[in-house]
Amino acid sequence: MAGHNKWSKVKRAKAVTDSRRGKIFSRLSREITMAAKAGGGSPDGNTRLRTLLLKAREANMPVENVDRAIKKGTGELPGAVFEEITYEGYGPGGVAYVVKCTTDNKQRSAQIVRSIFARWGGNLASTGAVSFQFLHAGQFLVAKRACTEDRMMEVALDAGADDVITTEQGYELRCDLHLFDKVLHALEKAGLQTESAEIAYIPTTLVPVTDLGLAKNLLHLHEALEDDDDVQQIFSNEEIDDAIAEAASRPA
Repeated sequence: MAGHNKWSKVKRAKAVTDSRRGKIFSRLSREITMAAKAGGGSPDGNTRLRTLLLKAREANMPVENVDRAIKKGTGELPGAVFEEITYEGYGPGGVAYVVKCTTDNKQRSAQIVRSIFARWGGNLASTGAVSFQFLHAGQFLVAKRACTEDRMMEVALDAGADDVITTEQGYELRCDLHLFDKVLHALEKAGLQTESAEIAYIPTTLVPVTDLGLAKNLLHLHEALEDDDDVQQIFSNEEIDDAIAEAASRPA
């Protein structure tokens, strides 16, 4: 659950159990609705929607659910009016959090997120109190098997990406927020499938976590936030050794 390790997060998300699948569908539906509302219901001219449709396919989300979410966004079907809101806070141990929500009731969301942080030894913070510890940028993960490092560098930098980080798992691309669609389109045109593509908050300052008890509390905080229907994405800056993370994940 190391917060800074995006590859670990993606692997954990893909191993989701069936019991959580309904919650994933609900979140994807909200994101698809928001994307269709902002950029129209055609994926050909809406890069954000196209990316979400790929996520929905990977999650085996029923086609009728996807169609319904798009039509709510375009106004063809009635539905709740959602808006996006970002909360900042500190978890136990001074770990910084940025929590993105999609909600039809901002007051309810704020109360729930605040109570979750308080329950696990954290607190909400004012806007800007935490986000300065993160780089707000486009982030793409591409598996090593997709191409050579030289090919990855060529495609990414030609599209305007700021950085390409090579790891054992693959390539991480970062770009300016406004170039997200351009970089994604370049990757698609080159036939390079992404493991993850999103506008992310990437930590620039990491908080080492070596205490098992603290690691468990952070895990509980993550899980409690993930269980809230309004929460779409969670970004945090803890750095936890894989062995401690595994021990923290074991049932008591």
